[in-house]
Amino acid sequence: MHATIFHNPACSNSRSALALLRERGIEPEVVEYLRTPPSVERLTGLIAAMGIAPRELLRSKEALYAELGLDGAQWTDAQLIAQMVQHPVLMNRPIVETPRGTRLCRPGELVLDLIA
Repeated sequence: MHATIFHNPACSNSRSALALLRERGIEPEVVEYLRTPPSVERLTGLIAAMGIAPRELLRSKEALYAELGLDGAQWTDAQLIAQMVQHPVLMNRPIVETPRGTRLCRPGELVLDLIA
């Protein structure tokens, strides 16, 4: 099974999801999104595939979130996506994409629904 994980090695949820994939014999494409952020088009597609609003992918506890005032209602979906592409630290993680679906795997065990 092909899988892609948008991964942050410093995140325990991300490490957990990656370990669960590997324990089940799946070697995913690992995208360290802090080094290689997705394009606007790719991130828009991931958000649509997850069936969530862009705001749901934002890390509201990230200091930059408050600095940029991203809690304000004036931000459009397109603007929020642009901010996540420009500042990938604002993205929640890990996002895992498989033929069975795409989801934000917080906690990491949620990845099991995508590979069962």
